[in-house]
Amino acid sequence: MSRRNKKAAGKGRINDSNSEDESFDNVSVYSHVSEAASSEAAEDLANERFEEKFEKALEQATEKSAQTRIQALQAICELLMHRYMPDFVEDRKMTLMDFVEKSVRRGKGQEQVWGARLAPLLVLQLGGEEGLSKTMNQFLLTTVQDKSVNYDARAKCCAALGLLNFLDCEDIGALVQLMQFFETIFAGSYLRGDDKSPISVTAEAGTLHAEALSAWGLLLTLVPSGDFVSLMTSGQHKFPSIKKFLGLLQSPHLDVRMAAGETIALILESGRAHDENFLEEDIGDLCDAVKQLATDSHKYRAKRDRKAQRATFRDVLRYLEEDISPEISIRFGHDSLTLDAWSIHHQYSALCAVMGPGMTSHLQENEFIRDIFQLGPRPNNVGINGNAKVKQSKLERHLVNAAAFKARSITRGKNRDKRSAVVQ
Repeated sequence: MSRRNKKAAGKGRINDSNSEDESFDNVSVYSHVSEAASSEAAEDLANERFEEKFEKALEQATEKSAQTRIQALQAICELLMHRYMPDFVEDRKMTLMDFVEKSVRRGKGQEQVWGARLAPLLVLQLGGEEGLSKTMNQFLLTTVQDKSVNYDARAKCCAALGLLNFLDCEDIGALVQLMQFFETIFAGSYLRGDDKSPISVTAEAGTLHAEALSAWGLLLTLVPSGDFVSLMTSGQHKFPSIKKFLGLLQSPHLDVRMAAGETIALILESGRAHDENFLEEDIGDLCDAVKQLATDSHKYRAKRDRKAQRATFRDVLRYLEEDISPEISIRFGHDSLTLDAWSIHHQYSALCAVMGPGMTSHLQENEFIRDIFQLGPRPNNVGINGNAKVKQSKLERHLVNAAAFKARSITRGKNRDKRSAVVQ
């Protein structure tokens, strides 16, 4: 082989090496922009699927069949639990509010239940939009008062009323008035006139009383401590006496006992914030009653109920005796939320009851919920599953796609040149 041919061969190898390096660079650039575009496309596809399911449920919610409407309302609620989609909901706000009103006013049983569950989900999606809660308050209040409606539906309407006003009401007078209304509901579980014997109520009625009691406690977290102490001790009877709550601890129903225990802790927490000796004369009786429930071993109670009761009342007892609140840290994405007071714990539990398994997602993305817990602005790098990502505008997506196309064109062009050289 001549020297010329050797040189030619050598030169060819060098060119091939440079070409491969350039090709790898192009592939690397293309891979990067392709992954970004792919991630964005995956989120867009997920959004489209959610919206398609939502639209289908909206159509089914107008069907004549009550069972179909119930399933549609359930589907809408579950979609709103798992997905923060305020713009999409805003465009269909009037339709959704109409569904809530019709299902609560005219529906029966489960249709009323799911209608009541949808009400606070709308407010949470739309950031506490002014006037939204007031519109729904009226028919929810009417339904709670209607004794012909089953207990479960009335209980869900109670929970919805409490949460709607927690999210939207800023008038302390209106809050106190609603708290007085809730008392008329859970007063059904007060002790008899002798303040010694529990009133016999059904389990279903007990569930209603517990929801009303929890709603009362939720609104209490909004009342300034000074105002609360004044209303509690002024003799105006705006709020029940602590002895009434003490009597609720004797309820035969677990959910009433636990709601009463947590409410007593909320009362003491609010009062002590204004006056460290608040209700000091009643602490002995409270501790005795709570200690009995914290160590309850009665065999006639279900084992699971005894376990839940003991755990709750141990925390309440520790707070009464040592002024120490239970502390729980919740991590989500790159953030965390610390529940270090009875009030914030009660607020979180109320929102969890509405959001269910979607609470973590909403803590990351829902600006309204983040504002409630003072978590600061929503991070920009949260994806559909809480994964880190950078949300791109349409222009940015266009530029990414253009860059990918250019890199792909360059690579293919060079490959075509190589094939042409081989053919020649």
